[in-house]
Amino acid sequence: MNNTDATLVNVARRRARAARARRALLLTLSSTLTAAGAAHAEMPSSPTVAGATGAEPEGNVASTPAAPATLAPPATEQRYSLPWQLRPVTTGNVVRIDSAAAVFNDANGNLDAAVTTVLAGSYQLTREWAPMVRLGFVGNDAPGAALDGSSFVNPVVGATYARNVDTMGSYRFALFGATTIPIGTGGGNAPNVGAAKTNAASITARPADNAMFAVNYMTEIVGADFAYVNQGFTAQVEATLLQFVRVRGDNSAAATDTFRTNSAVGLHLGYFIGSHFSLGADLLYQRWLSHPTTLNAMTGAHVPLSDANMDTVTVAAGPRLHLRLGKNAWIRPGISYVRGIDARGFDAPLITAQTTAVLLDIPVMF
Repeated sequence: MNNTDATLVNVARRRARAARARRALLLTLSSTLTAAGAAHAEMPSSPTVAGATGAEPEGNVASTPAAPATLAPPATEQRYSLPWQLRPVTTGNVVRIDSAAAVFNDANGNLDAAVTTVLAGSYQLTREWAPMVRLGFVGNDAPGAALDGSSFVNPVVGATYARNVDTMGSYRFALFGATTIPIGTGGGNAPNVGAAKTNAASITARPADNAMFAVNYMTEIVGADFAYVNQGFTAQVEATLLQFVRVRGDNSAAATDTFRTNSAVGLHLGYFIGSHFSLGADLLYQRWLSHPTTLNAMTGAHVPLSDANMDTVTVAAGPRLHLRLGKNAWIRPGISYVRGIDARGFDAPLITAQTTAVLLDIPVMF
């Protein structure tokens, strides 16, 4: 074999070895892919995001976890300023005691003093509804030889419906309905004189609660409130209608009319200075829609109420603290100065037949 033939033989051998190497490599790759496919087919599928039930997505396509739903931020709790003479536009579990100490001139120009205390409570049945009850206790330090007295006045039972108009709680609306229960002392045709005089004095001292002191009448009360609350500022308006129906004391000087109709409108403005201190002021205007009569002791005739006594205006202003009690309870004590304004306005003497009082108010909310 010459050199040329030897060279050709070596080339042929190298080509044969290369072909065998390529076949071996292809066989190895094929085996690897087959094993990987079998292993993938035997793997358990991942649970679906929607239901987390372990069911495999259709077509063995790996599911992409859904993005978590974006929750709207909760409405910011708006700081609401509690009124002094108006109703709150909120529902909740509340126990509230407030006491007004008033001084004024009686019909003879003598200095009189009366202390009226009201205990109130409400229970939140639902987010919008809360029944309520108010109990009143009054005492009178009469001038001179006049009789001092004390009295338990007509309770008030009713309910408040309140809700936010917007999601942030800036606009609030409330409806109120109630009745007095005519069981107060100092009523009837032969009342206890001291209790009867105390009731009359208490109306002067606390005109916003005149239905409680009219113990010979059952009074139906309906009202509505609307408030704007934002950034620590509160502005609230209120309207109330009161229908008095006499149920006893038809021969009494305090109940000369079978029916009496009264109305009231009010405004409250309040502002928080920090988180735990607020200032608030009320203006309350009340007017008789019917013309009540009084009994002339000399003649026994029914005399129409004087025009000067057909309406009353009272303002109340003062500070209030807002303190947390535990995790879910608050106490909001406050003190206000209450002043009646007659036709002479602010030029009237400090002590008149109008109201001049200091009101201490302690509500506890839980």
